[in-house]
Amino acid sequence: MTPEAIDRGTNWLGQAGLRPTRQRVALAALLVGDGDDRHVTAESLFAAVKETGEKVSLATVYNTLKAFCDVGLMQEVTVDGSKSYFDTKTHDHPHFFWEEDGRLTDAPPHELKIAQLPDAPEGAEIASVDVVIRLRRKG
Repeated sequence: MTPEAIDRGTNWLGQAGLRPTRQRVALAALLVGDGDDRHVTAESLFAAVKETGEKVSLATVYNTLKAFCDVGLMQEVTVDGSKSYFDTKTHDHPHFFWEEDGRLTDAPPHELKIAQLPDAPEGAEIASVDVVIRLRRKG
């Protein structure tokens, strides 16, 4: 990892008031170190951090991703009710899920039009709306 990636990751953690532990900085540098947004699974981030030689367990990756979500650095997007992806872009926006390779990408938000949502049941409020558009290749 480059010094710039480590600095970006450390600053990203600081924005949320998270202590920059060695493991958090390593994961943050992989997630935001180049300035691009990412959609990762815990397993894909674990594989990426292993390639750097950093010693981080899969359980630590899961716990760290959850902590990043809890402080608003990331959002969790669930596909099929069981597979979670973690997105560094935290504002509401739709996603494409590519079925053939299990990949999640951003869909153009300006092309999505939701005219109306149903009223929430008595005693409840809508917390968020997740839009995941499943795709498969033609033919």
